[in-house]
Amino acid sequence: MKQYNQIKAKYPDALLLFRVGDFYETFGDDAVKTANILNIVLTKRGKDSPSEIFLAGFPYHSLDNYLPKLVRAGMRVAICDQLEDPKMTKTIVKRGVTELVTPGVSYNDKVLDGRENNFLAAVHFGDKKNGVAFLDVSTGEFLVAEGNAEYLDKLIQGFQPKEILFQKGKQKLYADTISGNAYTFKLEDWIFSDDFALENLQKHFEVKSLKGFGVDSMTQAVVAASAVLYYLSDTQHDKLGHIKNISRIEEDNYVWLDRFTVRNLELLHSQNENATTLIQVLDQTITPPGSRMMRRWMVLPLKEVTPINERHEIVSFFTENENFREILSSHLKEIGDLERIISKVATGRINPKEILQLSRALRALAPIKKACAESGNSQLKSIADHLNLCDVLRGRIENEIHEDAAISVGKGQVIADRVNAELDELRRLQTSGKEYLENIRQREIEATGISSIKISFNNVFGYYLEVTNTHKDKVPATWIRKQTLVNA
Repeated sequence: MKQYNQIKAKYPDALLLFRVGDFYETFGDDAVKTANILNIVLTKRGKDSPSEIFLAGFPYHSLDNYLPKLVRAGMRVAICDQLEDPKMTKTIVKRGVTELVTPGVSYNDKVLDGRENNFLAAVHFGDKKNGVAFLDVSTGEFLVAEGNAEYLDKLIQGFQPKEILFQKGKQKLYADTISGNAYTFKLEDWIFSDDFALENLQKHFEVKSLKGFGVDSMTQAVVAASAVLYYLSDTQHDKLGHIKNISRIEEDNYVWLDRFTVRNLELLHSQNENATTLIQVLDQTITPPGSRMMRRWMVLPLKEVTPINERHEIVSFFTENENFREILSSHLKEIGDLERIISKVATGRINPKEILQLSRALRALAPIKKACAESGNSQLKSIADHLNLCDVLRGRIENEIHEDAAISVGKGQVIADRVNAELDELRRLQTSGKEYLENIRQREIEATGISSIKISFNNVFGYYLEVTNTHKDKVPATWIRKQTLVNA
């Protein structure tokens, strides 16, 4: 409990899942909340004593079932794991928080909805302008904008972030400006300073200036973006190599819909039970990234004539070329959520099955690239030119990962045969140990001429060769004598 209290003190605002053996346990107020949200049993330890405390827990392998329920209830969940094998220590097992999952920060497929982005937003209120940043850590999309209070509110209605960060001292201003019921988290005032923000972003993107991203003059937006990155590092998400770009949202390019318009037109949601929304009618996309893009287009209608005409031209091409459409449809089905799989690679959270899916997705890109290149349409040809088939990477996955790889390392075969000689040898030992020992016995019989050699085992020596006293004179000098018995 002393160890638990030390870790809990570092994450007072989070619900701490504390790994004890095969269970994740919660204590005190956390246990009461957990039991209510998950509808599991709440128990007490040390009843009627000064150390009386509530407990609630669940098996560690059920984490994927229970974690989404906690996050959707608005909880910030700190996952505290055992950092060493209990068998290898005589003292208390080392433990530490390995991940802090919040409504706006998650890579877990059970928490995320494939058909929509999971944006984390930060708002910074300036003297003349306000800044806002949106980051979907599961895809790497990072967007910023600046404008007045009304524009900020419209952006938040459009992007619908799951969690919004803002400055501790600006709670009333936030309540007066931003509508909706997204979960919020307040950060310390110093995080929203200009100098810290600029340095933080330059360090992340490894640049000396933000000019290349076109956001160098957007001081308030840069501060908001920095607050997002700070929050990620503070929640144990320090592998952010997939966030390679930051883009500005151009106010003049889109028709900005307020929340009343979005609600009354039933674009995404309806207040009527069993109603069909416009997104449900229009979204016949095949992949999750396509679905997320359709959703974005829905709430951010284009205003400029040229890009609108370009979209119409592509749509016409698809409707007129059925064969081309069928080729793309059939191969897009094999791609899956490539965007989120790549993010899992960058953050070291990918499992072997998902690596195989990455290989299948890359294989499916080849016929898509070929069809677009030969389509005769300039826009599709441009897409083909930008598609990298990553042949070397795909080849390595196909040659080095077992075609029926286990769901995780330690649960079965992951690396293919004939990739590593030592691994192949260890596998043979694991599956044909008796045969291996018999080969040793036969080898030694031939080398020594002792036909009665036996191989035995005990807990002190492990496996050993046993020779009767009749043949002890034939024992080679290279053998090491471990024990003498009456007859052997």
